[in-house]
Amino acid sequence: MVARIFIPIIFAIVLPDFYFYTRYWRHYVHSSWWKRILWWIPGLCMMVYTIALTSIRNFAPDDLTWLNVYLLLVGLWVIPKAIFAFCSFLGWQHCKYHHTHTNWGNYVAIVLCLFQYYIVIYGCTIGWHQLTVKHVDIYAKELPAAFDNYKVVLFSDAHVGTYTGSWKKILARDIDSINAQKGDMICFAGDLQNMQPHEIRPVQGILSRLHAKDGVFSVLGNHDYSMYISKKDPIQRAKNERETVFRELQCGWTLLRNEHRTIYRGKDSIVIAGEENDGRKPFPAKADLKKTLQGVSQNAFVIMLQHDPSAWDRHILPGSHVQLTLCGHTHGGQFSLFGMRLTRLTYQEDDGLYLSGHRQLYVTAGIGGFVPFRFGVSPEIVVLTLHHLK
Repeated sequence: MVARIFIPIIFAIVLPDFYFYTRYWRHYVHSSWWKRILWWIPGLCMMVYTIALTSIRNFAPDDLTWLNVYLLLVGLWVIPKAIFAFCSFLGWQHCKYHHTHTNWGNYVAIVLCLFQYYIVIYGCTIGWHQLTVKHVDIYAKELPAAFDNYKVVLFSDAHVGTYTGSWKKILARDIDSINAQKGDMICFAGDLQNMQPHEIRPVQGILSRLHAKDGVFSVLGNHDYSMYISKKDPIQRAKNERETVFRELQCGWTLLRNEHRTIYRGKDSIVIAGEENDGRKPFPAKADLKKTLQGVSQNAFVIMLQHDPSAWDRHILPGSHVQLTLCGHTHGGQFSLFGMRLTRLTYQEDDGLYLSGHRQLYVTAGIGGFVPFRFGVSPEIVVLTLHHLK
């Protein structure tokens, strides 16, 4: 994970220290070699920490505490220091150009750094511990009248490996909240684990508590294929994938891997279908739409589970008659400021309800995340109530 941002992080560590040293600090310690050494030691330690995390074989260390502490240091130290240095430098240049003595950039930096502290502290505490229950009404002419007011409870991106220690209580609360919605069907849109299936074992009893009249249906997400462990060990990755599937089945869930099931109410029926993950590179692309809908009537009302929402535009809309698609994957970016989310740069549909004619897509922000942080995008479960449109 850190390897992907290695160069920007190194610059963010080194350049501010260099600026502060040359602009301020060296004038006070020019004759004290040990003070000069002390000045550079924290940045050097952070560089060593960065290199250590970059050099591990997998996407992240097995013990995520090392990663979480690192990201906290980046959020509370590296980024504020970079912000302050950048603002101070601009203020300094302004002083030189206008021949003034007050560096207003330093004052602006103080405000921005305080806001940065607020974002990090709030996001790691209150934001991460929140849970929102959203209620969404779905109207469709194709929905059989017998399924009017049918309730589908959707959740996604549990990333249960993050819920260790006392945080298991958060996952237990989320599962109880899902059950409390008394849905006719519960759907999970993928990413049960972070990297490996051993994360599921400690919380398997909690996950097994999920129940609904017509069952719990799930699909695999990109994290569930163990794609974040070393690519040099394909045998272990395949073994992990089989264990993840086994663990989900042990929870009593119906895992759909390019297949479908039919739900009946008297003579009427709807179809719940589930594709394997179909993401753009580097994410796995294992969906088989033709196989998933094999034998499904063109007149059937179909709910499609697919982890990656980009699949909706790429093949679900043009290649099927599926009326309602349910996805996760994006987490809503886990960070939103004034309605702006980074996920909007890479996904046309990244959070909420989207329409294309009479076809509908819902993308949930999920309940968890690889990194325990949420700001402006609360963990959520979604209750979709289906309505027969006359």
